[in-house]
Amino acid sequence: MKFTKMHGCGNDYIYVDGAREIIPAERKSEVVKFLSDRHFGIGGDGVIFINPSDVADFEMEMYNMDGSRSEMCGNGIRCVGKYVYDHGLTRKTSLAIVSCGKIKYLELTVEDGRVTKVRVNMGSPVLEAAEIPVVAKLSPVVDIPITVDGREYRMTCVSMGNPHAVIFSEEINGISLEETGRELEFHPRFPERANIEFCHVTARDRMEIRVWERGVGETLACGTGACAAVVASVLNDLTDEEVIVKLLGGELSVRWDRKVNHVFLEGPAVKVFDGVL
Repeated sequence: MKFTKMHGCGNDYIYVDGAREIIPAERKSEVVKFLSDRHFGIGGDGVIFINPSDVADFEMEMYNMDGSRSEMCGNGIRCVGKYVYDHGLTRKTSLAIVSCGKIKYLELTVEDGRVTKVRVNMGSPVLEAAEIPVVAKLSPVVDIPITVDGREYRMTCVSMGNPHAVIFSEEINGISLEETGRELEFHPRFPERANIEFCHVTARDRMEIRVWERGVGETLACGTGACAAVVASVLNDLTDEEVIVKLLGGELSVRWDRKVNHVFLEGPAVKVFDGVL
């Protein structure tokens, strides 16, 4: 099986051409867990199969490292754009990519015949509690309390194709995400579990975040998490609509254009290596 290891700000996935490498559906979860293992496999936050599509240019079929299917990944979809262009599967620099039935639109920046960064229209943020989903008495879910291990946090919930709970804090580096992130991910208020972002706003146009990804753990970056964090910060009047988001693995540019109610994500897409397993 041929594969390509890629990352966006350190959020790394194994990319496979699903049109050429055929893996039976009943074995995909097992294969994904093996490939993602950083000790016995290739190593990554998950696996993304790039498939043909009847409704878009390509389909992104994404799996977390635990073998569970995921709806969307902002860093992952940027790398899909780079993969299909750099591998000669398309010459288009404006692409439509579908994942779990939802289409996202990409604009590729090409330098010396290779894609260096990608801008993604991530669509409209979902704020209705039942659609995120999150169990809450009020909707939208903005700055409401949630308690884990006897400590109360205040969260704002957003779906960017997958559920996020955003928590603002002056001190994010002292938080043990291995414990707190896991407890929040599996909190009964999240019927489909949730991605967790701890955010520190440093200016009206800058923030720092740490991310606990559902089905993965703490990651160096999360594109949908960065988008959710900016939407949440605007809803709480902590930032303007365009923000540079600093993650452990690098920086992403996020803009929530409230006139059209779309979130735009821009950042790097990097190939690490090609391989054969």
